[in-house]
Amino acid sequence: MGNAQCNIVIVGGGSAGWLTAGILAAEYLHTPGIHITLIESSDISSIGVGEGTWPSMRTTLQRIGISETDLIRCCNASFKQGSLFRQWRNNDAQDLYHHPFSPPVAAVEFDIYPHWQPYQQQIDFAHAVSPQPRLIEAGLAPKQISTPEYAFVCNYGYHLDAGKFVELLRRHCTDKLAVRHIIDNVIAVHGQPDAPIRAVQTEQHGEISGELFIDCSGFAALLIEQHFKIGLHQQNKVLFNDTALAIQVPYTDPQQPIASATLSSARQAGWIWDIGLQNRRGVGYVYSSAHTSDEAAQQTLSEYIGEQGQDLSFRKIPIRSGYRQKLWHHNCVAIGLSAGFVEPLEASALVLIELSARFVAEQLPLNGADLSLVRDRFNSTFAYRWQQIVDFLKLHYVLSSRDDSDYWQDNRQPDSIPDSLQHLLTFWQHNMPSRYDFPQAEEMFPSASFQYIYYGMGKHSQLTARQSIQRYQQRAQEEFRQTAQKARQLVSQLPGNRALIEKIQAHGLQTL
Repeated sequence: MGNAQCNIVIVGGGSAGWLTAGILAAEYLHTPGIHITLIESSDISSIGVGEGTWPSMRTTLQRIGISETDLIRCCNASFKQGSLFRQWRNNDAQDLYHHPFSPPVAAVEFDIYPHWQPYQQQIDFAHAVSPQPRLIEAGLAPKQISTPEYAFVCNYGYHLDAGKFVELLRRHCTDKLAVRHIIDNVIAVHGQPDAPIRAVQTEQHGEISGELFIDCSGFAALLIEQHFKIGLHQQNKVLFNDTALAIQVPYTDPQQPIASATLSSARQAGWIWDIGLQNRRGVGYVYSSAHTSDEAAQQTLSEYIGEQGQDLSFRKIPIRSGYRQKLWHHNCVAIGLSAGFVEPLEASALVLIELSARFVAEQLPLNGADLSLVRDRFNSTFAYRWQQIVDFLKLHYVLSSRDDSDYWQDNRQPDSIPDSLQHLLTFWQHNMPSRYDFPQAEEMFPSASFQYIYYGMGKHSQLTARQSIQRYQQRAQEEFRQTAQKARQLVSQLPGNRALIEKIQAHGLQTL
């Protein structure tokens, strides 16, 4: 691709299409010859299930140029500080543990896990190393109204209305970032299956030609699968959940507290998500159809919601668990659901879109360099990331002690555990999850996330005493003391999640 002309054509809207368009357009807004066109069908509605984001979304929205105040006001958004897991270790109604967004204290300098071991009966790992679990349990916000946009007291992402989020992105991309928006249906692809795409054919606008095509057409995968016949690395033998029932639950009281984390409650054949927005909760049951029926799943979800759920309608969503054997083929990149999909545990869908689009934006050769070099790096990087997601999600099931159903017992069968995860589980019996296990510069899940899950689920590493641990003994004690003190301080100072949102609605946040 030369500097003279580069037409980038995005096929499909939704969160994937418009996030990708925004990231690319913001990167090349002042670059002559770069043109971005998004073709969106009016006949296809967005899946819109994934309403949770990672903290990375703050950086993405800043880069695109969207105000955080606008996000809160336009997208029914609330603040998310991590995930709270209930009944994952066992079937005890009191069982819970946290995966907060803030890393353990002093994580950049040393691993604090060995110094927590003597106190494991008094305090769980997450509470010992982060003040964030206390904030989540108190329903508090991660910042104050005086904290500027995208800045924080404690690290956070968002819960948001996916449909309204797409509307905000679409408006911003077309009004501010010069993205050409075509509402039409793609009916054909011009180009041989063993050669780059030359153009796509639309019903009303004819041929739309380009040098790079990005497939954001969702499960239809119009370019990567229907045209290029690139199949999936199926993961159904590892991740059993193949169906979701989703429902929107209005608040009975407009002042009802808004949860500060995604609530994940394990059940006999899967788990229930519970996401608090400003005017409703998004609730859903992700389950294995091999271990329960749709009728029983609906009953399980109804029991969770209570009386309010009797008059609400459920939406059934199939899950085809897997990711593309190639994510970038010739001049076509698959991003979003067209690239793959696994269950929404840990909310990895939107962050994969962010990372994919940013990779394309920052690595795309516009100076005549060989596109294949970037394509190969992209495929290698994202195959690794997808597999790490699979391993991380499976970890939640493998570590569970639940034995109240075949579902949980089957999840612990050795033939369902990837070799890469089994290697780590064996290694961690005598070593803690660390940066040496995850060497990439931008890991999907850093070692801190694995520590929160591994130790949160009640596992322990039998470590050998060594000087690299002992030298931080006194420092660790001080970190524990300061963490407890900071938690008490923040609980007394920070507003509730809903209280902060109402202030933002009324007054907005400061801009830097």
